[in-house]
Amino acid sequence: MYAVIKSGGKQHRVVADELLRVELLKAEKGETIKFEDVLMVVDGDDVKVGQPIVDGASVEAEVVEHGRGEKIRIIKHNRRKHYHKEQGHRQWYTLLKIKAINA
Repeated sequence: MYAVIKSGGKQHRVVADELLRVELLKAEKGETIKFEDVLMVVDGDDVKVGQPIVDGASVEAEVVEHGRGEKIRIIKHNRRKHYHKEQGHRQWYTLLKIKAINA
């Protein structure tokens, strides 16, 4: 059984007991979060597709940790124009453990 949820403007395919990295959520470590924006639930041959969300479906997850991802280097350069710019970025994330999928 798996579900597709929406979090942070992105869609994630989740399975029970899976670790999932999403954009930073305002929740304390150890807190349980309930996602109501479930776009699809698949249980064997039974497929429920929402328009846009599945009614009555939810996904429960526990916050494992907060952190920052790997550094991404942004480099802009124009040849023969004496223009060179470098910038770095590290995205904040929340690591979740999926507890249950309620269809």
